[in-house]
Amino acid sequence: MRRQWRRRAHTNHERWLVSYADFITLLFAFFVVLYASSKADHKKQQQVSQAIDSAFHSLGLFPDPSRVPSALKNVSAISRSQDAGIGPVNIVMASDVLSPVQVKQDLERIQKQLEKKLANQIAERTVAIQMGKDGLIISLREAGFFSSGSATPKAATQPILREIAEALGKTPYDIRIEGHTDNVPIHSEEFDSNWELSSARATRVARIFLGTQAVSPDRLSAAGYAEFHPVASNDSVEGRAENRRVDVVVLPRTLVNLAMPDADASKGAWHKITQ
Repeated sequence: MRRQWRRRAHTNHERWLVSYADFITLLFAFFVVLYASSKADHKKQQQVSQAIDSAFHSLGLFPDPSRVPSALKNVSAISRSQDAGIGPVNIVMASDVLSPVQVKQDLERIQKQLEKKLANQIAERTVAIQMGKDGLIISLREAGFFSSGSATPKAATQPILREIAEALGKTPYDIRIEGHTDNVPIHSEEFDSNWELSSARATRVARIFLGTQAVSPDRLSAAGYAEFHPVASNDSVEGRAENRRVDVVVLPRTLVNLAMPDADASKGAWHKITQ
C-alpha cells in the first residue's frame, strides 16, 4: 500500500500587515474628514458670529466703537478744567471700554454742569439729577413737562429739552429715555393703559432730541415702564407725583454699578427710535 503524504498548510505570519494597513488607511481617512469638517464649521461659526453681531448692533444693544471720536482714544486723563463745557468728554479709552472710575468721575462732572444749566428747574422741583445704577439720570417731572394724561411736552419746556439734548449730544455716551407713571389706571381716547402713556411720553421726548440733530439716532432709545419702577410710594399724592416722570439716562460703556449695590436691576421694554 502506497503511503500517502499529507501536505501541511503553510502558515503566513505576515497577514496582520494587510489588516493593519487597512486600519491605518481608514484612520487616515477619518482624520481627513474630521479636519475638513472642522474647517467648514469654523467658517460657518464666523458667519453666524458676524450675523449675530450685526443684528445686535442694528438693535442698539451693543455700543458701536466706530462712533467714538478717535481723538478720545489717546487721551490720558479727564480734563481738570472747571470752565470746560460738556463737549466731547476727555476720557481714557482702553479697547473702547471705559475705566469704571473714570466713567463715574466724568458723569459726575456732567451732572454738575447740568445742575448749573438747569438750576431754575431744579429749584422748582420739576427736574432732578442723580446718579443711578445704570448711569446719570435726569428726571423730568410730569408737573413741569406734561399735562395730565398727555404725552406731548408743554411748549414752554421744549427749549429745556433741546438744551439737554445739545449738552448730552457732545458726549460719547448712549442715551435711554424712560417713561414712568403712577399706579392710577388710565383709560382715555388716546391711551388704554399706563404702558402706552409711558411709552408715548418717552418717544415724544426722543423725537425732540432727534429734532435737534445733536444726538445721533443710533445712540438713542426709548422705553416705557408704566408704574412698575416707582421712586416713591404710590400711597400718597406727593409720591405719585414723583413717580410720574420721564427719565433721561446717560449710559456709560462699562459694566459698573454707579449707585448703591441694592439698587433695582430690573429692566423694561425697549423701543428703538428712528427718524
